Amino acid sequence: MAPTEDEISAQLQPDVPHAARIWNYWMGGRDNFAADRAAGDAVAQVYPEIVLMARHSRQFLIRVVRYLAAEAGIRQFLDIGTGLPTMQNTHEVAQAVAPESRVVYVDNDPLVLAHAQALMAGTGGQGRATHVDADYHDPELILAEAAKVLDFSQPVGVMFMGVMGYEPRLTVVSSIVNRVMEATPPGSFLVLWDGTNTTPAVVEGAARLAQSGGVPYVLRSPDEIGSLFDGLEMVEPGLVQITDWRPDGKAEWLDAYGAVARKP
Repeated sequence: MAPTEDEISAQLQPDVPHAARIWNYWMGGRDNFAADRAAGDAVAQVYPEIVLMARHSRQFLIRVVRYLAAEAGIRQFLDIGTGLPTMQNTHEVAQAVAPESRVVYVDNDPLVLAHAQALMAGTGGQGRATHVDADYHDPELILAEAAKVLDFSQPVGVMFMGVMGYEPRLTVVSSIVNRVMEATPPGSFLVLWDGTNTTPAVVEGAARLAQSGGVPYVLRSPDEIGSLFDGLEMVEPGLVQITDWRPDGKAEWLDAYGAVARKP
């Protein structure tokens, strides 16, 4: 059941830094409060590249969704942990290539769901876009709800875009990814990226985020992120910094790695 306006208002907590709103701030959005901006600035003071990371993560999403729709023929997308909608959302990119594409967004944040409801109200045409209120720790619920829109006998593009650091245990992250991918047929794809811990500045930035009241975020090594694709066939160029995945122009260095891989 979708949250009511009163329920959303009660959980806004404008004086408490909010992960989706902080990310929205870094991306140049307006759906954030002073506490979010203060937390975002605290991170940016020691790791200025976090703003580039936020914005380049959206460019990565655009490129991979366009690839899946235009080159891999994917017409179904399951975007888990979607965050606040901004420009060029998954369904907009996919449906620009293939109007019949179906997209299910998953998040358990009332603020995100409220924005998703408004965004989905404007969709139409051959395809479909909807949202599911669920936590990624409950893949079975996600799959059951997504199956009301997606046909799991046909390939699905599964997306975890910069969200897995909210779960501190890599074994749990791996279990979540595996349980979702096990429900998809051969020819499906996993798209996943996350922040990495290869420089002192980004590690200090994560510490500043926690100190400022934001939800702690666990940074992992590129090898740990790569392990989440075990058993899948990497699409070229494999696991790389997100700016190096089939870039449209000159790539910038960022402490964030991702990949696209096909289920054989």
